Amino acid sequence: MTSPVISVIVASYNQERYISRCLRSLISQTIARDKFEIVVINDGSTDRSASVLSEFADETVLINNEKNIGLPASLNKAIRRARAPFVVRVDADDYVNAEFLHLLHDFLRENKYMDAIACDYLLVDEQEEVLGRKNCLADPIACGIMFRTEQLIDIGLYDETFLLHEETDLRLRFTKKYKIYRLELPLYRYRRHENNATNDAAAMEHHRQRIIEKHGSESQE
Repeated sequence: MTSPVISVIVASYNQERYISRCLRSLISQTIARDKFEIVVINDGSTDRSASVLSEFADETVLINNEKNIGLPASLNKAIRRARAPFVVRVDADDYVNAEFLHLLHDFLRENKYMDAIACDYLLVDEQEEVLGRKNCLADPIACGIMFRTEQLIDIGLYDETFLLHEETDLRLRFTKKYKIYRLELPLYRYRRHENNATNDAAAMEHHRQRIIEKHGSESQE
């Protein structure tokens, strides 16, 4: 059995409405299918996610959490299960361009000095209408960044105490030792909808203050 070169991590909690679109966009990548694995972690969903995911059983490596353990813990669990030297996170309510994996992987493979690479993204609504284009470094999001797996492990993966802003903490720790480069192509589709975790302003502010406490002035840069 050929080992994949890319592990795509998809953590999902009650995303029955969107996860099919996400997985179809990954299965439709232009890169050869044996070059990547899709590791899906169902974090104790209580909706019909299990039924939807069963339709993709032949295309995914599925991890089922018996109970909800939270996003960062689920991501860490999936990354530890990953078999490839490169890893990229795609959230279950988002989707990607068909060239997403091919282009990100090519840049890292051909440019050994690059530690990680992020692509620009399109902000879309529930109907997939484009709301705007975003610079991935000026307006960073948690996804659409391909890392070298060994470097993520080196920095200790996600801090599981950050139930929100987990990506901010990861990025701050990662960039102390490594660098994230930008690919100026909008290959990622970041969906805005009423159930986005980032809509909880109070919880976001709580974890933002924790980021400041942990990282000090670096978090303001």
